[in-house]
Amino acid sequence: MKSLLHIAIIFHFSLFAFHSATAQVLEQYINTAQQNNLEIQAYNLRYNIAEEKVNEVDWIPNTELSAGYFVSEPETRTGAQRARFSARQMLPWFGTITARENYASSMADAEFVEVAIAKRKLALAVSQSYYSLYEIRAEQRVLDKNIQLLKTYQRLALTSIEVGKATAVDVLRLQIRQNELQQQKDVLEQVYLGEQTSFNKLLNQDGNKGVTVVEEFLLPEEDIAYAQDVLSLHPELLKYDKLYESITQSELLNQAERNPMIGIGVDYVPVSERADMNFSDNGKDIFMPMLSVSIPIFSKQYDSKSKQNELRQLEIAAQKDNRLNVLESAFAKAISQRNQARIKFNTQHKNLKQAQNAEEILIKNYETGTIDFNDLLDIQELQLKFQINQIKAITTYYMQSAVVNYLINP
Repeated sequence: MKSLLHIAIIFHFSLFAFHSATAQVLEQYINTAQQNNLEIQAYNLRYNIAEEKVNEVDWIPNTELSAGYFVSEPETRTGAQRARFSARQMLPWFGTITARENYASSMADAEFVEVAIAKRKLALAVSQSYYSLYEIRAEQRVLDKNIQLLKTYQRLALTSIEVGKATAVDVLRLQIRQNELQQQKDVLEQVYLGEQTSFNKLLNQDGNKGVTVVEEFLLPEEDIAYAQDVLSLHPELLKYDKLYESITQSELLNQAERNPMIGIGVDYVPVSERADMNFSDNGKDIFMPMLSVSIPIFSKQYDSKSKQNELRQLEIAAQKDNRLNVLESAFAKAISQRNQARIKFNTQHKNLKQAQNAEEILIKNYETGTIDFNDLLDIQELQLKFQINQIKAITTYYMQSAVVNYLINP
């Protein structure tokens, strides 16, 4: 009998002895997700396209070639002109192509920041899904331990019936409670399968693939303190800096395009010889180099684009300030909820210890008198509640830590 009582007590030991293996396992999953995730691949392709645009802008206008035949040949002193052939090439003003390349490069930089943001968001999603899987498995383990504990109580009740310290109703109540806990455990298994599929899809792998979930978590003894400007280098804010820079480059390109374009070319006219005359330039072909300038006299479009760029920079500055406010709010909320989770965990830990003491008192009373199985069930239910609340507090702590990592990690 004493061995049964000993088993009833030790079920509550070592439920939350945590270790640091979680970080390594989770990091491996995050790396896999970033390598396989289709959304990340799409962002990388967008960045590659933006990089390729740098080569696209390195162009000059098409070379113009023309040819004409005189149906009625005009007569000149040196002979009749038979045809005209022309070739012309317009060239942008000095520095225009470089301005185009700088603008395209700045747009590629903005796309690169989008890749970094997408990777951070994916890491956050993978982490939080992983913590959800942990929560489900931890609750299942607690339920299973409590089911085994109830079976121990049931054996105590059956023994008590023989000596008149319990009734068959006590046994039935214990069995009903076991059925309820088994139902919760089975329902959680279905929840786990659904979350497992979601987790695997973040990694772009088969939804039914098993996930290695660490059994034990460790709350750090102290939380890290962060500086006030910890969010200043967040990619979501750097994105606006890159967009602002791209508009600056757009304006430099706009100013470069206001400059004239220079054209060079040549006209060639074949001339027939005059049969009635004999002189040195008789039938000499005409070869005429050409130089032209394209001047943007009407510059209203450039003035308008400059104004648009100025307004867009003001818009982006406002968007950045607004996004900073959003991130600061999210950061403060995550820190607050993480602190709340620690408080809840400590409170549940105290409550669980007191409930275990109450349970031990009830079981010891069994040695000297009758045991009230209703009280025992109430205490067991309280312990289960405290254990589940501890798990939820741990999960909340790590989920909010994942949000903090998303916001502040370099």
